[in-house]
Amino acid sequence: MLSIEKVLHSGRTHTTGGREGAGRSDDGRLDLKLSPPGAPGHGSNPEQLFAVCWSASFLGALRHACNARKLGFPANAAVDAQVDLLHGEQGFFLQAHLQVSLPDIEADTAQQLIEAAHQNCPYSKATRRNIEVSFTLA
Repeated sequence: MLSIEKVLHSGRTHTTGGREGAGRSDDGRLDLKLSPPGAPGHGSNPEQLFAVCWSASFLGALRHACNARKLGFPANAAVDAQVDLLHGEQGFFLQAHLQVSLPDIEADTAQQLIEAAHQNCPYSKATRRNIEVSFTLA
């Protein structure tokens, strides 16, 4: 088990109704309707939300990797994340693909940055050895 030195932030939410419900944060900054994947309506689904959260965190880890190497972080860096909901013999599970764009950074260096970010990103750590994850450099 890891040793925790300090809690930096706690995200608190309240969700009702599952995939057909609603979720909101305790500070009111997040308030959204949920809907199952492919269903009509205006709600987001958990896979979309997870993809947004992971890609935002991964960009932060990429910035950290650039800073550690004294490289400028591209202002237009981006991550397109895809989180798939799957069903198989053992029930439901997820897989993910992150397409990373690091303009103006050599491909070999960009690949090293992606690998470093994957080691440092909290979402990558949480999913490691739990779901299939792949990366491509855009």
